[in-house]
Amino acid sequence: MARIAGVNIPQNKLVQIGLMSIYGIGNKFSKQICSSLEIPRKKRINELTDDQILKIREYIDKNFKVEGDLRRDYSLSIKRLIDLACYRGSRHKKKLPVRGQRTRCNARTRKGKAIAIAGKKLTPLKK
Repeated sequence: MARIAGVNIPQNKLVQIGLMSIYGIGNKFSKQICSSLEIPRKKRINELTDDQILKIREYIDKNFKVEGDLRRDYSLSIKRLIDLACYRGSRHKKKLPVRGQRTRCNARTRKGKAIAIAGKKLTPLKK
């Protein structure tokens, strides 16, 4: 079992796709890793030698910020905005959309499930 950056990589996947299971490495960076270490695209994780896995592990440690470090930096940057009490920080604090989206009729992903308001019924129009 290949373990890179604290993550168990799926055995039967291609190297390029298996590396994307690490938080912080997407399609672009996985291609970059494979090309710089000269690992063929058709090779699977279980076909890699221990030496190749070690090279991948060292390359990722040297060139990328992944998993725990990346998550920590991400949360610290959000915490910094909240502590500054800037507009973006206040939106994070209230769990509302941060980048200017409207919230009157959308933003259900960010706001959560809609809550029914008790006692609010529509009155029929009088003619």
